[in-house]
Amino acid sequence: MKKILFVTSEAHPLIKTGGLADVSSSLPKALSTLGQDVRLVLPNYGSLKLDNEVHLHSTFSLGSHTVKLLETKLPDSTVPVLLVDCPEYFAMAGNPYVDAFGHSYPNNAERFALFCRVAIEIAMNRVELDWKPDVVHCNDWQTGLVPALLSLEYQCPPTVFTIHNMAYQGLFSGITAAALQLPSQLLSQDGLEFHGMISFIKGGIAYADKITTVSPTYAQEIQTPEFGYGLEGLLIYRNDDLVGIINGIDAEWNPEIDHLIAHTYSSYSLENKVKNKIALQTHLNLPKDENVLVLGLISRLVEQKGIDLLLDCLQELLTLPVQIVILGSGDKGFEHRLQQFAAAYTHKMSLTLGYNESLAHSIEAGVDVFLMPSRFEPCGLNQMYSQRYGTLPIVRKTGGLADTVIDTLPESIVEGTATGFIFNDEHAGALLEAIKRAMLVHNIPQVWQQLQTNAMHGDFSWKNSAEQYLALYESIE
Repeated sequence: MKKILFVTSEAHPLIKTGGLADVSSSLPKALSTLGQDVRLVLPNYGSLKLDNEVHLHSTFSLGSHTVKLLETKLPDSTVPVLLVDCPEYFAMAGNPYVDAFGHSYPNNAERFALFCRVAIEIAMNRVELDWKPDVVHCNDWQTGLVPALLSLEYQCPPTVFTIHNMAYQGLFSGITAAALQLPSQLLSQDGLEFHGMISFIKGGIAYADKITTVSPTYAQEIQTPEFGYGLEGLLIYRNDDLVGIINGIDAEWNPEIDHLIAHTYSSYSLENKVKNKIALQTHLNLPKDENVLVLGLISRLVEQKGIDLLLDCLQELLTLPVQIVILGSGDKGFEHRLQQFAAAYTHKMSLTLGYNESLAHSIEAGVDVFLMPSRFEPCGLNQMYSQRYGTLPIVRKTGGLADTVIDTLPESIVEGTATGFIFNDEHAGALLEAIKRAMLVHNIPQVWQQLQTNAMHGDFSWKNSAEQYLALYESIE
């Protein structure tokens, strides 16, 4: 049994801004199910949703701060959660990283440096827990100082650093190093220094024993200038210690037991999927037609997700015999353009701005095809949800999308492996051609049902992912 300290800045359902929170909940639970002793540590934000009892574990001083270490459990699990309570840094309500205007808090460096220092105290068993981890698993830039600072400790546990998205690096001015009182031996070009600034994510990459990211393809992509954000050289240098492990998806995304959809179904009762299609069309006031190809998209409406690619081909797309259902929010310009199309094509397009969990499940169950034309996608979840629901994804060949969808080609149809449709080029025409390919295959029901069955039988469980992480932990003993 491994003792694992899982260091993260968010975990669902306690607090969530993105996919990191899902991983930080699901992976520790899966590791626990495999018999491992996992404990999370995250800041005690003022906006945490705490359902379980919280008790005070210890109080100690760290620099000029008095820190309380609280303990609770992840909801619906036995996994302990240690909360770093420092009100002057974490008590604000709202987003953990940015204010109401989307601006980063000016003291983010100090906030997460303190968080990292507390993680060090826990890792070195200096906070009366009577528990020292065998491995410390850190996640994204907010925890990047942990491997760096641990490297200075005597007989420290080994570290794993997971990159969920290289676009967020935790860059701060060079003078911040003095304010944080970082040891000088960490501030060289081989350490935290990055073009006159300090980079928290570089700390994780440079000092962790092993580096992971959330798909094998993304592990390769971040070693290029396009996706490495200036750290591709370091990642190439650390290549032997870098591995991509696909995230899993939660058991709640399962059409056989999903209480949020109109009709449950499996690969052996796909006629009930058609009933979900009719239910979705009815709910969204679209013409009821079980034969029309219905496209779905659930996304942040931002450039990274390729929303402009869809918008650039939407006029032509809506002349074809399709319906399209969109749920999401983001760039106001994209929202406005989509609203204009939805108003002009009320019989073919439904747009819901914002997020609605129930509708998200209904879309996955009710549409035929799911669109993910992302410019980059470290892992992605919806393409895996879609396959579990027999909804065939159309994706761009990038990151985790490339690793989890098998393109529908003559050979993959014959082999019985095809699960969706992939396009390469980053332009609207390539997306539109992929949609037209899907339309042609949809007109051959026997082939379409075989693709649905292939997709639904894929293994996207967290157990599979957790076993790979456990093997990685054991490799650095």
